[in-house]
Amino acid sequence: MTQILIAGIGNAWMRDDGFGGQVAKRLSERQLPAEVAVFDFGTGGLDLAYEVMRGYDALVLVDISRQGGEPGTLYVMEADEEDVDAGIEDGQVINPHGMDPQTVLRFVKTLGAWPGKVVVVACEPAVVEEMGFGLSEEVAAAVDRAVDVVLETTAELIAEAASAQR
Repeated sequence: MTQILIAGIGNAWMRDDGFGGQVAKRLSERQLPAEVAVFDFGTGGLDLAYEVMRGYDALVLVDISRQGGEPGTLYVMEADEEDVDAGIEDGQVINPHGMDPQTVLRFVKTLGAWPGKVVVVACEPAVVEEMGFGLSEEVAAAVDRAVDVVLETTAELIAEAASAQR
């Protein structure tokens, strides 16, 4: 059976950076297919990397991303394994509480545990530079749309895996 990991990422104490966690929370309240696991990893990038190494067939990362759009704009991007540099250089420190998605993917690739297809569902933030709890109005309004996008993406990943197995 295909196994898909949905990972909410971000720091809930940095306003809109809590977006991934909010989406993961809403998803965990839903009835999901047996193939799908949802976790809010917060800022625990090393925890995410170790979970990915359990052998998932696909990974959906939910995070914020500054792409230049209006706050609340959603983006769906696919991470290509060929575009991710492998390796951790000698002397390079890995902060287990501050690993961004790119570093997590580098670490996982280095260990030979790339999770098949990797999709990022991201939201353009409005406020992340100041400490505080709670999403901006624009990003809060995007959470339910993001849940729908993640569910659609997950259904597509399951369907792709099923057709590949035929």
